[in-house]
Amino acid sequence: MRVGRGRRRLAALALMLVLPGLLSSGCGERTPRQPSPKKAAYDGPAKPPEKLDVDGTTIVVGDPKAPVTVHLYEDPRCPVCQEFEVTGGGPALRALTQRRETKTEYTFASFLDGKVGGGGSKRAVNALRAALEAGKFAEYHAVLYRHQPAEAVDGYTNALLLKLAGKVAGLRGPAFDSAVKTMKYREFVDRSERAYDRAGADTPRGLGTPAAVINGVQMPEEYFGMLFDRKAFTRFLRLMRYQPGQWPS
Repeated sequence: MRVGRGRRRLAALALMLVLPGLLSSGCGERTPRQPSPKKAAYDGPAKPPEKLDVDGTTIVVGDPKAPVTVHLYEDPRCPVCQEFEVTGGGPALRALTQRRETKTEYTFASFLDGKVGGGGSKRAVNALRAALEAGKFAEYHAVLYRHQPAEAVDGYTNALLLKLAGKVAGLRGPAFDSAVKTMKYREFVDRSERAYDRAGADTPRGLGTPAAVINGVQMPEEYFGMLFDRKAFTRFLRLMRYQPGQWPS
């Protein structure tokens, strides 16, 4: 990913958009905010395509020709990832992806299993990969975050993952259920964690989750809070689309 001058230019752009009081960092600290209505991952018939990238670890949702690419790094157990996905910039990003203004890429970490204990992150990442195989990744991803157990509980059991899959029309079936119960995509889970580690290798404290890389440039930590304001995040992404000359090439 691009660093150095690109990061400084991104910081300058973010400074014009971010609102006072939004700065925060790290997984595990929630920002108090009002709940919002729960919506499906993508409304209407124009569901964006989703696929596994040729690198074998990146899950891609959206039009391949979209002018803005947002690459997210998430751990399913991370409560700050839930904040982003449910009440922060996530719903705005999904709307822009549906409108073909952005393409969203996901790399899933599972480091919280080692940090907090248990295996819920790994089980959830395996289930997400199984949902991709069924063409239901985006919907299932949204459901998992809306019903995320407390970080310390290790609540993503096979039973819960299957129960939540029942909320996604057409997902449950012998193939998906078996993949969840047998950890069919364990190799994908391990490769994804290694990809996450490599992405943060040049960062003193690692990437943390969530982390966003936009058109190849990592969002500076000091503007992390912009991820949690829908309007600011939307304005920022549209600036990337309509004023590409301000963005590192």
